[in-house]
Amino acid sequence: MFAFSPQVQDLQQRLLAFMDEHIYPNEDRYYNEAEALGPWKVAPILEELKPKAREAGLWNLFLPDSGHGAGLSNYDYAPLCEIMGRSHLAPEVFNCSAPDTGNMEVLARYGTPEQQARWLTPLLAGEIRSCFAMTEPAVASSDATNIASSIVRDGDHYVINGHKWYTTNATDPRCRICIFMGKSDPDNADRHRQQSMILVPMDTPGVKVVRPIAVFGFYGVPDRASEVIFENVRVPAANMLLGEGRGFEIAQGRLGPGRIHHCMRLVGLAERMLERMCRRSLSRVAFGKPIAQQGVTLERIAHARILIEQARLLTLNAAHRMDTLGNKGAKADIAMIKVAAPQMACQVIDWVIQAHGGGGTNNDLGIASAYATARLLRLADGPDEVHCAQIGKLELAKYR
Repeated sequence: MFAFSPQVQDLQQRLLAFMDEHIYPNEDRYYNEAEALGPWKVAPILEELKPKAREAGLWNLFLPDSGHGAGLSNYDYAPLCEIMGRSHLAPEVFNCSAPDTGNMEVLARYGTPEQQARWLTPLLAGEIRSCFAMTEPAVASSDATNIASSIVRDGDHYVINGHKWYTTNATDPRCRICIFMGKSDPDNADRHRQQSMILVPMDTPGVKVVRPIAVFGFYGVPDRASEVIFENVRVPAANMLLGEGRGFEIAQGRLGPGRIHHCMRLVGLAERMLERMCRRSLSRVAFGKPIAQQGVTLERIAHARILIEQARLLTLNAAHRMDTLGNKGAKADIAMIKVAAPQMACQVIDWVIQAHGGGGTNNDLGIASAYATARLLRLADGPDEVHCAQIGKLELAKYR
C-alpha cells in the first residue's frame, strides 16, 4: 500500500528541488521579515516565491478536485504535504496552507457557483486569503455545540453576532473572506443541527479584528492567530453555506482532510528537526567527546526515528482509509493520528532543544517555532482528550 504513483514520485522530486533552491535559503529572511513587519503585514518573500511555485506546477496540490487542483487523493497528497511541512515558509508558497486549504475545500464541495466565482477563484489564484471563525473565548470550543455566536435570519439577510479568537489569518491584509460558524437554530432538539456556516466578507460593517494573538510568543509564525468581534454584521441570505443547520456536516467534511495535512506536515517538521539534532550532536563536544557518543543522545535519536516512522505510517494508513472508506469510515484512524502526530513532534522537538542547549530555546534555527507549531496542534482541530474519548468509545463498541 505504501508505494506512490509515478505522478506523485515526480512531484516529490520537483518539490524537493524547489525546497533546496528557494525555500531553505530564504527561511532566515522569512523569519526576520515576519518578526520585523508583524502579523498585520505580509512578508515580501512570500509574494516573491509564489509565482515561482506556480510556474513550476507546484500549486494547489492539496485539492482533489482535478477541475481546480491537482486531482490527487489524500494518500497521494500526504507525502507532498510532508515535504512542505519541513519549513514554515513552504505551505503558503505553494498555496497549500491552512486555513485556506480547508476553506477552499469547503467552497469547492459545498459552495454555489456564485460563491465559488466570487471567493474560490481568487483563493485558488492566491490573490486573496481567508479565515475560519469557530473557536470562542467564552466557551469550551472543544465541544463545538457550545458555540454561542448567533446567525439570525432577517428578511433577505442574516444578522451575525459573536466573539471569536484563534481565527487564523484575520490580521493578514490579504484576508477578504471569513467562514463563520454560529447558531442559527439554538432551540433545535438535535444539538448538531443548531449550527450553520456562512460566508462573511471581512470588509462588512461590524467586523472588527481586535488583535493578533501570540502563540508561545510568536506573532505571525507559526500562525496568524487573531481575535475578531462580529457585531450586528449583515450579510445576504445567499451567503449561507449548504443550508441552515448543516454547520457540523460541513465541519466534518472540512476537518478530515485538514487533519491529514496537519499530521503529515508535522512528520516533515519532525524529520527536519531530527536532522538538526543529528548534525548538532556530531559536531558538539561535551565532556571530552561528541554528544552523539553520549548514551542518552543515541537513545533519543533512536526513539525519535521510531516515533517518526510510526506517525508517518499511521497517517498514510489513515489517508488510504479516507480515500477508500470516506471520512466516517476512517474516523478512528483520523482521531488516532491527530493524537499521535502532535505528541510525537512535541517529544522529538523537545529532544532537539536539549541537544542544542540554551540555543535551542531561541529561534535562530527555527526550533522554538517548530515546537510552538507542534504544541498548538495538540489543541487545534480538536484537543487530544476529545480524540482519545472517541477512540476509546469506538474500541469499547466492538465488545458490547
